[in-house]
Amino acid sequence: MTDYREMWKNLNMDIETHDQLCKVLPQAFGDVYLSQVNQPENMAYYNTVVLNIHGIRPAELVEAQKKGVKVFGTFCVYVPDEIVFAAGGIATGLCGGSQFWVHSGEKVLPTNTCSLIKASVGARIDRTCPFFSIADIFVGETTCDGKKKAWEILNKFTQVYVMELPQQKRAKDVTAWAQEIREFLIKAEEITGNKVTVESLGKAIKLVNNKRRALQRLYSFRKLPNPPISGKDCLLVSQIAFYDDPVRFTEMTNKLCDELDQRVRDNVSVYASGAKRVLFTGTPMAIPNWKLHHIVESEMVAVVGEETCTGIRYFDNLVDESQTTLEGMIHALAERYMKINCACFTPNIARIDDIKRYVREYKADGVIDVNLKFCTLYDVEGYLLEEALKKDGITVLGLETDYSDGDFAQLRTRVEAFLEILNNC
Repeated sequence: MTDYREMWKNLNMDIETHDQLCKVLPQAFGDVYLSQVNQPENMAYYNTVVLNIHGIRPAELVEAQKKGVKVFGTFCVYVPDEIVFAAGGIATGLCGGSQFWVHSGEKVLPTNTCSLIKASVGARIDRTCPFFSIADIFVGETTCDGKKKAWEILNKFTQVYVMELPQQKRAKDVTAWAQEIREFLIKAEEITGNKVTVESLGKAIKLVNNKRRALQRLYSFRKLPNPPISGKDCLLVSQIAFYDDPVRFTEMTNKLCDELDQRVRDNVSVYASGAKRVLFTGTPMAIPNWKLHHIVESEMVAVVGEETCTGIRYFDNLVDESQTTLEGMIHALAERYMKINCACFTPNIARIDDIKRYVREYKADGVIDVNLKFCTLYDVEGYLLEEALKKDGITVLGLETDYSDGDFAQLRTRVEAFLEILNNC
């Protein structure tokens, strides 16, 4: 196995503290993922990526920087990666999903801030995540008040560029978002020193769309009566999509799907016939947040989809590839990204409609609405969501959690009670 310690030292990381993190992750990953029975062979690639999460991809980014390539660290699915790649940069996701970083985040943030924000800030403050150390610039957005103020703190460590997301979806809001994309394009050109052209943006749109197509293909297997891959594995693939090389990721995901096609022909499933099916909705599940998937699937229940930013929202719509001018492409980007239905929007009926559609498409028996503690947006919207789903006869369970394992037993008890209801329906 390659030794990356010299790279971490050169990135001014806290090696001693980082070693503590490196001791925890392999055990957790082994318990949740490597213990699975009948995992597809081509999941070996994604397993390797995670077990070398602070080595393989960071080393590639460092080598790219040596050649003058700029790395953009992003925190949200609204940031258009297409602009970064069109400018000759590399986009990589940064959201923290580990309890390990929460304590450091609380040094500068209120305790009643959601775990995702605290972990993301903490990962940079305690210098234990190479992705945060490598990024030449962070790109944030205004999806919640906690994030908006966190960007000010992170700006002390690395330049932060903030995109202002409209809070409604009127025609003028799409126009406003298109203007934000134009301004981000100018910033990307400034950072990279490269000009975005019709050719480079068109190529970048197809690049990211191909990644979305691969993920759409993967998730289509979860709609089948006997899915050939677990929900945990699909979540992992989706999480890795945020920072892996997009060309390689697309190739490997399609290779995995080829194997799944054969599994379907051979009638191979990872679930028992007739297993209950659950759809997750709510807040993102950033790597390595696998807790709820592990709890549910340990009960021999199929997790068939995630209406989250680390799930279907990330790849559900493609950017129109037929545009032939920069202005046309920018507008196409704005229209595609404004179709993402985050709880920051008001009103947000489209998200409820999406969930109902996913329940039908993925043949879910019930919905688990997940909220990270102190995420006011999704917590408040949970009332309207549960009301609408119950009105349509859809069984729903609302859960609040964080990144710690302290509530594991409580969550398992609530999930077991929920599954009992599904079994009696």
